[in-house]
Amino acid sequence: MATGPRYKVAFRRRREGRTDYHQRLRLLLSKEDRVVVRKSSRHMKVQLVAPGSEGDITLSSAVSKELEKYGYNASSRNTTAAYLTGLLFGYRALNKGYEYGVLDLGLQASTSGSRVYATLKGIVDAGFEIPHNSSVLPSDERIRGEHIAEYMEGSNLPEIFDAVREKISAEFN
Repeated sequence: MATGPRYKVAFRRRREGRTDYHQRLRLLLSKEDRVVVRKSSRHMKVQLVAPGSEGDITLSSAVSKELEKYGYNASSRNTTAAYLTGLLFGYRALNKGYEYGVLDLGLQASTSGSRVYATLKGIVDAGFEIPHNSSVLPSDERIRGEHIAEYMEGSNLPEIFDAVREKISAEFN
């Protein structure tokens, strides 16, 4: 390890691999609300965060665990759940009067068609404005869960998806 008077220890969250301070500074200097999308091994979390002088303020949020209230009983870690979480978040944010945000992926890898971009598609389909390139969004067949229904006999994920999507839309319209 380097030592000496010119050596500078990185911030703790940078050493832990939890924060990219260069990217965060660019997002904060834009002074626009951020749509923070985080995925874990079990859930998707989406928040609308406004930068403040004392710290960030969460304006609206949604977690894939909340989909159970709408009758979604499948896994909350797949592309379908990510889309529905984004849709739920988009309607909630619009209902509270927010219409625009910038996507914040944090340190997550940006892979076309991933769960993060399925969430983005759900948010955009709800009517929330986020600048994006539509080539990174997953296909409609993948979002509906047809790729899962192909190899899992008896899977009714596309039907569950349609029913939950209607319930979420009906609640906010």
